Amino acid sequence: MTSDDAGEWPPMVGPVVCTGLRVEARAVRRGLARTPVVVVGYRARRADRLPASCAALVMMGFGGALDERLRPGDVVVADEIRGAGAPVPCNAAHLLAEELIRDGLSVQVGPLVTTDHVVSGAERAVWAAQGARVADMESAVVAARAGRRPVAAVRVVVDGPGRPLLHPGTLARGLAARRILARTGPALERWGALLVSRGDVDGTEGTGVRTP
Repeated sequence: MTSDDAGEWPPMVGPVVCTGLRVEARAVRRGLARTPVVVVGYRARRADRLPASCAALVMMGFGGALDERLRPGDVVVADEIRGAGAPVPCNAAHLLAEELIRDGLSVQVGPLVTTDHVVSGAERAVWAAQGARVADMESAVVAARAGRRPVAAVRVVVDGPGRPLLHPGTLARGLAARRILARTGPALERWGALLVSRGDVDGTEGTGVRTP
């Protein structure tokens, strides 16, 4: 099931994946068997497309690293989404990270910050000094619309310190990140099934995943 255009959603038991761009949606869908995907647009300008009811909202796509320890192709699972308002905790982040690691992906957990522009240059260091690890332009907007529903955010690193977005190497890094994003679907669906079966989002205990 997909939704690139506004419309009515039927009630859903599992999570819904949200992407900012269609290219991200196409990549994510390759690994999904039953999870719907909605494209909310650049900077989540079409967040009105989000369903009124689902088990969780999961932002997925590409992101910019703020932490020098992150490399292109690394997957960052947010344990907190920061934006203009109060930070939103992602309580099942470690559980999701564990499922992604099971599929052989290089995964780290940490805070994500949403901005209204592409973060570059010295600004990366400013955010990194505040503990943020990756940046995007949609997650906080989606999280603000989630209400009491749990939220999650998964970003595959394309650019970062020493690897600017406007660089000839970005195309190759973007293609590699798209392949990695396409591998995230099975882990996401296992995670969603766990959330539904548990009836809660407490996934932080006993996972063995540590934040660097």
